[in-house]
Amino acid sequence: MEQGSLPERYLSRSVIKHIRRLNPKLSVSAAVGNDYANLHGNVSADGIGDTPWIAWVKAMNNFACSGGQIEGARLTMLLPQNVNNLISQNSYVFILATGMLLCILTGGNIDLSVGSVVCFAGAVGATFMVNKGMSVGVSILIMLVTGLAIGAWQGFWIAYRRIPPFIVTLAGMLIFRGLSNIILNGFTIAPMPDAYLALFNNYIVDVFHGNGINITCILAGIIIAAVFVLMTFKGRMSKIKKGYKVGPAVNDIVKCAVISIVIIAFMWRLAQYKGIPMILIWVALIVLIYGYLTSKTTVGRHLYAIGGNEKAAQLSGINTNKVYFIAYANMGLLAAVAAMAVIARLNSANPTAGDGYEMDAIGSCFIGGASAYGGSGTIPGVIIGATLMGVINLGMSIMGVDANWQKVVKGIVLLAAVIFDVESKKRSK
Repeated sequence: MEQGSLPERYLSRSVIKHIRRLNPKLSVSAAVGNDYANLHGNVSADGIGDTPWIAWVKAMNNFACSGGQIEGARLTMLLPQNVNNLISQNSYVFILATGMLLCILTGGNIDLSVGSVVCFAGAVGATFMVNKGMSVGVSILIMLVTGLAIGAWQGFWIAYRRIPPFIVTLAGMLIFRGLSNIILNGFTIAPMPDAYLALFNNYIVDVFHGNGINITCILAGIIIAAVFVLMTFKGRMSKIKKGYKVGPAVNDIVKCAVISIVIIAFMWRLAQYKGIPMILIWVALIVLIYGYLTSKTTVGRHLYAIGGNEKAAQLSGINTNKVYFIAYANMGLLAAVAAMAVIARLNSANPTAGDGYEMDAIGSCFIGGASAYGGSGTIPGVIIGATLMGVINLGMSIMGVDANWQKVVKGIVLLAAVIFDVESKKRSK
């Protein structure tokens, strides 16, 4: 092997193929050289070399690496830091999609204003914390009240004046995006107080002080998996005692095994990085609260009833106006929570924050199985949809896909999910 060369085993097959196609006589190792990794210096061989050549090879190799094509390398997406980034960078998707499900359950309605509300609530909070020097606790309370007030204001027109949700939330999208720019005056407010950042960007301390592995994180994964298995079989036994029909036990066993493996593997990856991020605690609390709300409470049952048949729900004594109001007021509240997470991650509030967030939230719901006609959808399904949306976002970013093409891909995925839902409904009828 020539001096200043790089062994071919470090290159992807696609890169080697391209190099040999361009010049069959050229040694791949010599062409790339030791400078491949850092782009310093020149490599010259048969008239081909220099920094642009090395940059081209590096770009090609990175592209192949992002798809898992490097021989003997792990999938980039599954690296511990990227698993952590999947949560931290897409926490807003999980939060907003949870609230969006409640709106969709009422009859396929959506809230187009959530991205602008995120920006507006973040601008208000940053202004009080940074510019006014107000305490973190009071500023958070102001952000939550702001989001709830916006949701209640939109919910009033939707529920009690019966203006179509599309029109009300479209107007809200324009209004609060404009107000955000007025508050920020086109500038970015930064940085956020350290006490505030600690609430969202820190990690749970490993009480066992593991060497390179966060033992607390692993134990948490095992406990969560055990609780899930226990709750699954407890629910099965309860149904049997009440005389309900249940499926074969093997189905529950397989489900518990698969989900437990996924949970433990996920927590193992987090343990290899820094452990459990605080934002995961926030997301988990929201998911648990709204999972219980939609499946175990009267309000949750009313949401499904209205989505199934609003007239029948009214005749059965359900106050449909109140349910609509609750759904949209709640969406405003969760938009404020998402704003808290976003400005903490960015360590700033800027006029473009929240742009396109509504599409990610809506797409997550439909990908997760929510019906475009309402009355169908679950929080676990939404979390799966939000995870897939997060994987799409992170994966395309790792691959260096242009932002415009990312929008194209997400649009196609959303359309495909809705088409599948509509066609499934037609076949079932």
